[in-house]
Amino acid sequence: MIKNNNRSLWWSLVSLVFVSMLASSLLMALLALIYFRYGNFNIHGRIPFPPILIIMLISLITGYIITLYVGKKILSPITDFSNAAKEIANGNFDIHLNESHRVSEISEVAHHFNIMVQELQSIETLRNDFVVNVSHEFKTPIAAIEGYATLLQDKTITKEEHDEYTGMIVSSARQLSTLSGNILKISKLENQEVISDKAAYRLDEQVRQALLLLEPIWSPKELTLNIELAKRVYHGNEELMMQVWLNLLGNAIKFTPEGGEISVSLTSNEHCITVTISDTGIGMTKSVKKHIFEKFYQGDHARSREGNGLGLPLVSRIINLCGGTIDVRSALGEGSTFTVKLPVE
Repeated sequence: MIKNNNRSLWWSLVSLVFVSMLASSLLMALLALIYFRYGNFNIHGRIPFPPILIIMLISLITGYIITLYVGKKILSPITDFSNAAKEIANGNFDIHLNESHRVSEISEVAHHFNIMVQELQSIETLRNDFVVNVSHEFKTPIAAIEGYATLLQDKTITKEEHDEYTGMIVSSARQLSTLSGNILKISKLENQEVISDKAAYRLDEQVRQALLLLEPIWSPKELTLNIELAKRVYHGNEELMMQVWLNLLGNAIKFTPEGGEISVSLTSNEHCITVTISDTGIGMTKSVKKHIFEKFYQGDHARSREGNGLGLPLVSRIINLCGGTIDVRSALGEGSTFTVKLPVE
């Protein structure tokens, strides 16, 4: 494809040069014909030398003008590309090249260049948002640790206050540890294209184990668990898949009020394994549902709920690396249902 585009562009340039030379030659021939037919000859029938020089001079000037015009047409897009590249190198992504050109290949290059600039601009925006969000997420627990540590320096505080402040410090430190761990995990997965360390294990037992690990969270809320897990052996990375179930089940528990229900099912056929996690929680709006797999996005803008907006992006990346899909159905006040489909190797 690239060779065909280069060949087509080459023939376009050759054709322009050929047309320029042909036009110059025809003009020179026309001037010579006019001179021979209507010019003055001397007595010996010889052509005076100066008129020939005039014709050659006119032809040279005409050829020069045509060459300038053709050169501008050829070099103008290249100059635009060069100037645009300089602007991008200086950090200016508000660049758009003209995609209307007679040579289709140049138009195609300009089109792909504009797409590249848009992608770079998106990456730059994501990077800036990432820095802002990380700074914010780290700032909150650090400020809490500093504040409660300062209060602990007061010798007059009671034992209850002392225990409360130390508990808040431990909670904030744990939040920092979780945040930094999730950032490292998602950064590693974003630069990873293949799942390694695969092994065969019981997927249904892994989901049960995840529920047991989360018992300290769902048991005090007296949630009803409806579990239907068919026996299934899955070949994959056990540690990464555990992150998937812990995050999805953790969210279902967190956003389901006391006395609510959580349903977990696992079904499979010869091609696909389907795991469905439903809750009777607060649900989400369409706008929130649209962005839940974006890093640091939180539907609760007041950040009144515990979390850092990295759990679901981490889940989505793991599922994608496994060649599977994750889908969510939700409505505000009607709960949410996450459906994970994993291919069977």
